[in-house]
Amino acid sequence: MKKQTAFGKKILLIALICLPVFTLLLWERNARVEAKTEDIYKNLETFSNVLSLLEKNYVEEIDSGKVIEGAIKGMLATLDPHSSYMKPDDFQELKIETKGSFSGIGIEITMKDGILTVVSPIEGTPAFEKGLKSGDKILKIDGESTKDMSLMDAVKKLRGPQGTEVTIAIFREGFSDMKDITIVRDVIPLISVTSKILEPGYGYVRVRNFQANTTKEFKEALTSLQKDGTLNGLVIDLRNNPGGLLDQAVKMSDIFIDQGMIVSTKGRLKDQNMEFKAHDNGDRYTFPIIVLVNEGSASASEIVAGALQDHKRALILGAQTFGKGSVQTIIPMDNGAGLRLTTARYYTPNDRSIQATGITPDIVVPTEFADQQETKESKEPDAKEKKKPNFLREKDLKHHIKNGNEKPDEKPAEEEAAPPQEKPGEESTGPAEDMKKQGDSTATDNQLNQALMLLKGLAVFGKIDMAR
Repeated sequence: MKKQTAFGKKILLIALICLPVFTLLLWERNARVEAKTEDIYKNLETFSNVLSLLEKNYVEEIDSGKVIEGAIKGMLATLDPHSSYMKPDDFQELKIETKGSFSGIGIEITMKDGILTVVSPIEGTPAFEKGLKSGDKILKIDGESTKDMSLMDAVKKLRGPQGTEVTIAIFREGFSDMKDITIVRDVIPLISVTSKILEPGYGYVRVRNFQANTTKEFKEALTSLQKDGTLNGLVIDLRNNPGGLLDQAVKMSDIFIDQGMIVSTKGRLKDQNMEFKAHDNGDRYTFPIIVLVNEGSASASEIVAGALQDHKRALILGAQTFGKGSVQTIIPMDNGAGLRLTTARYYTPNDRSIQATGITPDIVVPTEFADQQETKESKEPDAKEKKKPNFLREKDLKHHIKNGNEKPDEKPAEEEAAPPQEKPGEESTGPAEDMKKQGDSTATDNQLNQALMLLKGLAVFGKIDMAR
């Protein structure tokens, strides 16, 4: 009994010693929270005072609703390029992007340094046919300057009834002045998958974006390609694929991966940490796969490339991808508006963050356009070899979030993971009508030709008896 009493006294003594320390830590934490809350209220008071001064003293009567909305948009713009506030009609526009059909010109756009910039044209659309390229700056839409124009406002101006015209003024490296291009709006095709036989035994599937039916269309394309016989190899083309629905990227990867991680997300809150794993669905595709990527491959297309690369299920060939590896969560607001908020980063199966680095191909084959190919093949002795265009990537966007894998006192991951870039050079181009020389045929497609040659080599190598 005495031993128990002595033991109890020791526990009580330890508790009495630790209690003041715990109380001090709790007090410090509460003090920090209170100080932070006080700072927030002070800033809100400043905002309220500015709004009051505007209402009383501005030269014209102001619309307080528009001013507050502008303040919200400005607040989100300081965070990263992908967080935004969407008015009710803007929110509805976003829903149209993955369902239904719409008329427009067919480009993926972003804001760079307050200027509307093309990420990539969507294949088969009016913008693609007119030769718009990644990195083109759209300075005007129907004569109106796009400087500081919101993305959703730009989308609404570019969209319109089928058959109507919209004139955009673009500037590109190598231009001496901006050029006006008039584009006739059309229904943007929702078919995201196309396929063909390159040569007997070698299939090609092009995935333009990730829509609600992409995986279904992809499986149908595979079935169609295998009707004429066994495939010796497959090329999956994800070039200029701006992304789309995460679940479709996961399901498409799952076709070729039987087990393990496909992609994971990591955020500041626990409920933003998610894991998407493969399932054994019974299908067995043993043919070699090469995935084509380039500077316009972003988001969901980078998830597919990263998963197949990490599981060694495919070789990735082409150019460094865009590097859009952040997760946006759409939060509906009571007034019908939507808050698009960056909440996490994407990670490949090997725990690589895609953000601001993208996917580095296993085999780097620089992107070429038709005019560059013509320069190479020119027999003129004074023909100068043209430098590669300076493509826009996530790391070039103002306020882009960091990679997430950096360690203290370490250079940002994108500076180490990305291949050396050439100095920005001038890309010589002709009039607007000549801008559609952007080659996409098999004959002039250097990346596709390299992929096909590699698949043939793998097939021949597989027949060699290594035991001899």
